[in-house]
Amino acid sequence: MTTDPLQPDQSDPLQAWYRSALGAEVASHEGDCVRRLLANTFGYYLVQVGASERFGEALTASRIRHRVLLPGTPPTGAVQGPSIVGEPDALPLASDSIDAVLLPHVLEYSDRPRAILAEVERVLIPEGRLILLGFDPLSLWGLGRLWRPVCRRAPWNGRWRLAVQVEHWLNELGLEIEVCERALFCPPIVSPAGARCATIESLGRRFWPLFGGLYVIRAVKRVAPLTPLKPYRTSRHTLLPGGAVRPTTRGTGHV
Repeated sequence: MTTDPLQPDQSDPLQAWYRSALGAEVASHEGDCVRRLLANTFGYYLVQVGASERFGEALTASRIRHRVLLPGTPPTGAVQGPSIVGEPDALPLASDSIDAVLLPHVLEYSDRPRAILAEVERVLIPEGRLILLGFDPLSLWGLGRLWRPVCRRAPWNGRWRLAVQVEHWLNELGLEIEVCERALFCPPIVSPAGARCATIESLGRRFWPLFGGLYVIRAVKRVAPLTPLKPYRTSRHTLLPGGAVRPTTRGTGHV
């Protein structure tokens, strides 16, 4: 049914990079962005596709009742919270069932990014939110991909997509861009948490905002409702197609 799962040899190096000094600093910044962009989002279900241990605190702080992880491959160890196994371009979720979806660097490791976004649009409820993180090749971070010893390592081994290209795909699907934040204006040889980098980050956001190495997009699914939304939302409790199976509880066992 699908041809492009997140294979372990692609996704695992990215998780290992998040545990490095540089990766941990980037993950901390990304987590702050996700927490802030989810602050005013409510509902029943939040699904993170391409599960990463680095976003647990940000998701726990959200006001959405149930948080589900959907890794690209079956997890080999314990994960925090319930999880279900599926693939990004064929989500095993009912249409119009999810209030928010988090895509942290999922498009970089797929040959079918538009199929993934189409699936996200399908499962989101009207006014549901997508938060998408990506690395932009049009940046100092992107220049590292030209150096052969680096381009084979995570995260530079992914297929980086331009932020404007991703925004165009989202608009084609009827997803309206609400926010596009950019960061990582410093080259990756400089610590993002350093004082010198803080000055460059401030100047970058002010004078060359299109050249940040990281972008975080929040988009909303706009649908002209034919019936009032309140009865639709209050009666919605099914997450999986058919409603016969609930997500597998893993890790902490909390649903």
